[in-house]
Amino acid sequence: MSSPKRRIETDTLGRDAVGLIVRWWIGDEELMSDYEVTLVNDNMSVARFDQQEFYVRFKGPDETPFTGGLWKIHVELPDQYPYKSPSIGFVNRIFHPNIDELSGSVCLDVINQTWSPMYDMVNIFEVFLPQLLRYPNPTDPLNGEAAALMMRDAKSYEAKVKEYVAKYATKENVDDAGNDTDDSDEMSSVGSVGDDEDDEPVGTMDEV
Repeated sequence: MSSPKRRIETDTLGRDAVGLIVRWWIGDEELMSDYEVTLVNDNMSVARFDQQEFYVRFKGPDETPFTGGLWKIHVELPDQYPYKSPSIGFVNRIFHPNIDELSGSVCLDVINQTWSPMYDMVNIFEVFLPQLLRYPNPTDPLNGEAAALMMRDAKSYEAKVKEYVAKYATKENVDDAGNDTDDSDEMSSVGSVGDDEDDEPVGTMDEV
């Protein structure tokens, strides 16, 4: 795991798109090679790029009802990163007690409350989000329907999750996700889910 000082230095070296993202992940290229990163709106202007927004494609963890699903995760880095947590949100729908179905906001303490500058994005995509999907907490829900169903009938809950995966979490859904939605202020932390206008993949980490 890279140090906060090192990550700040690498985050601010050059403001070209590939430079920011690759340097931001530097030291973890092999680990992150399965993640496709896409710039929000593919806009290279300084004013827009200062927002440090991009999408990451995230696969559902194995041996869970989310297996086989693919989600577009919107990420926004605050100016205070890594001392302040990034904002993240699911763009295409997911049925989960701790994820708002419409806004994509995530209820996850490590992001919203207990973030440490020693964490990085690898932790989010390799540990925190997979654990959230594996071990939902129905006692602190953002989706009351999912929480109630999970506590009442676990098999029906899993069936509903799989139904959503099949309906909303395919590659086609991810490609279309965000194209016809308005901006939202309900992302985890304080970010917003921006519109996706013909975004072009920056590429996987091992391609750069």
